[in-house]
Amino acid sequence: MSGTAYCPALFVAAPASGQGKTTVTAALARLHAREGRRVRVFKCGPDFLDPQIHAVASGAPVYNLDLGMCGEADAAWRLHRAAQESDLILVEGVMGLYDGAPSGADIARRFGIPVMAVIDARAMAQTFGAVAYGLAHYQPELPFSGVLANNVGSARHAEMLQAALPEGMRWYGALARDAAAALPERHLGILQAAEIEDLVARLDRMADGLAATGAAALPPPVGFAPAAAPPVPPLLAGRTVAVARDAAYGFIYPANLDTLEALGARLAIFSPLAGEPLPECDAVWLPGGYPELHGARLGANRAFRDGLAAHVAAGRPLLAECGGMMSLFETVVDKAGEAHAFAGLLPGRAVMQPRLAALGLQVAQLPEGALSGHTFHYSKSETPLAPLVRARRPDGGEGEAIYRVGRLTASYVHFYFPSDPEAVARLFLE
Repeated sequence: MSGTAYCPALFVAAPASGQGKTTVTAALARLHAREGRRVRVFKCGPDFLDPQIHAVASGAPVYNLDLGMCGEADAAWRLHRAAQESDLILVEGVMGLYDGAPSGADIARRFGIPVMAVIDARAMAQTFGAVAYGLAHYQPELPFSGVLANNVGSARHAEMLQAALPEGMRWYGALARDAAAALPERHLGILQAAEIEDLVARLDRMADGLAATGAAALPPPVGFAPAAAPPVPPLLAGRTVAVARDAAYGFIYPANLDTLEALGARLAIFSPLAGEPLPECDAVWLPGGYPELHGARLGANRAFRDGLAAHVAAGRPLLAECGGMMSLFETVVDKAGEAHAFAGLLPGRAVMQPRLAALGLQVAQLPEGALSGHTFHYSKSETPLAPLVRARRPDGGEGEAIYRVGRLTASYVHFYFPSDPEAVARLFLE
């Protein structure tokens, strides 16, 4: 750790979800990365999908910033380290600028990062100025910089939007409607990066569109105060943790992998979807993802299922989160109503729902320690198992059930491992 680190930085926000902030953030990252700059992108909130897109655009891992799940100290040292290593820091907000408690605005205010608001202007004219004014002034002391108009219909439309802005507010420019550059979506959000075959071409198309706007210029440097990463004891030294990672199990925080390695673990990454068996290991982590979309292929991987069964029968640790937990039930019923046989290590089934079943931050007080995380799923589990404990919501209300059978721990909660590395180590120790 050294003194204050200075780096150009920009916080990309919006008045709501669906305005285009992911597209704009990825386009900015791609624009500057292909000009040879070292770009580091962060994503506010407990998101898995947007960071995958930004990692491709920037060529670097993308970490999450969340004052609730991750904590202020975690955000501080990650931003300071990024400022030491980078030519540009981009932070994409979550939902609307002021949504949530804490919100994206709280992060921008805490670290002094100027805010550029992306506003979808396809169905407005002078009201664009009112929305921009509200974003800039709703809360005091926000380092609001200006606005970028998205989905603009014509040059005349852009002129009207710019003329509607309050005096002195920066106009970053306008992006035209471009369906060919849009990112495809499904029920949990945009597709995973590896599933979008022409992603780089789309990113380049987005970047070309931004190159002609005021958003293409480097923002002013921001000073990030010195902050050191917390020490992590090597409690998993000499142990191998197998991690499923593919299109069925893709919801992985890079910070979680870093934490396992800092604990001393050797990671054995494998793909059940590609037919790979469970590798030799001391513990297993099945992250969340989309196992319900790949029921037939996963069900055909007998070596994977048999390996999990033998692993659990031997009393070795297995942590299964959300989609990972779904994989351990006897059956998963997909959105079309088709049932797929899965591992059968937990009694019952998971059934996909037409609407979101749960969303929000969670804190779980496990026998190993307290871990923070979040839940976001469209399925419901039906099981006779009694929970070991239940996670709690930030408001103190009851959260997700956490099940334990031997050394198998399963729930809908996606844990953020840096919230308590020692608790994570205990989860993966026999």
